[in-house]
Amino acid sequence: MPAAPVLSGPQYLREGLKLVLSPGLRLFVLLPLAVNLILFVTLISFAVQQFSGWVDTFMPTLPSWLSFLQYILWPLFVVLVLLMVFFTFTLLANIIAAPFNGFLAEKVEVVARGEDHFPPFSWAELAAMVPRTMGREMRKLAYFLPRAIGLLILSFIPVVNLVAAPLWLLFGVWMMAVQYIDYPADNNKMSWQDMLAWLREKRWQSLSFGGITYAALLVPGLNILMMPAAVAGATLFWVRERGERS
Repeated sequence: MPAAPVLSGPQYLREGLKLVLSPGLRLFVLLPLAVNLILFVTLISFAVQQFSGWVDTFMPTLPSWLSFLQYILWPLFVVLVLLMVFFTFTLLANIIAAPFNGFLAEKVEVVARGEDHFPPFSWAELAAMVPRTMGREMRKLAYFLPRAIGLLILSFIPVVNLVAAPLWLLFGVWMMAVQYIDYPADNNKMSWQDMLAWLREKRWQSLSFGGITYAALLVPGLNILMMPAAVAGATLFWVRERGERS
C-alpha cells in the first residue's frame, strides 16, 4: 500500500463524517450524539455565565502606565479560557461516550477492512465494553491531567503565561490524535504505551489529524457531530496507516 500523505488528517476526518452519516452506521451515532448534546448545552450555559470572571482571573494585573496593554492581552486570555472550556467539554463527553465510541470504531473498521472479526451487536456486548473502555479513558485522564495542570499553573505566572495559549493549542492537537486513535488501538488490543509509541512514529500524520479534529471540534454545534466523525476518521487512520506495515 502506498504511503499516505503526511498531511492526510483532513481526508480522514472528511471520510469519517461521510461514514457516520451513512445508513449502516447512523444508528450507532444517535445515542452518543444525544448525550453529548445535553452535556454541551449544560456546559455552555454555565460557561456563558462565568466567562468574564474566568478571563479576569487569568489576566495579569498591570500597573497604570501599562494599562493600554490590557486591550492587547485581553484577546489572548479570551482564547486561553475558550481552549480550557473546550478541553473540559471534550474530556467529559469522551468519558461518557467511551463505550459507544469504542463500538462505533469496531463497526467502522469492519467497513474499512471489508471483513468482520468482531462479535455481532448486542446490548450485552456493549455493556461488556464499559469496564474496558472506561479503564482506558482513565488511562488517558492520567496522561492528560499532569500535563494540563502544568499548563494551568503556567497560565497563572505573569509574563510566562503569555505562552500558555500556544502551548494549550499544541497540547490539544496532540491529545485529539491520542484521544480518538486510541479507540481502534484499544479494540485491537494494542497497549497504551505501544499506541503512544506508534503515534510518535507517525508524528506528522497524527498532528495533521489531531489539528483538523481540534479545529472542527472548536465550532459550537458542529462539534457534536464531529465527535463521532473523529472516531470514524481515526479508525480509517488506524487501518490505513497500520496497513503500510502489512
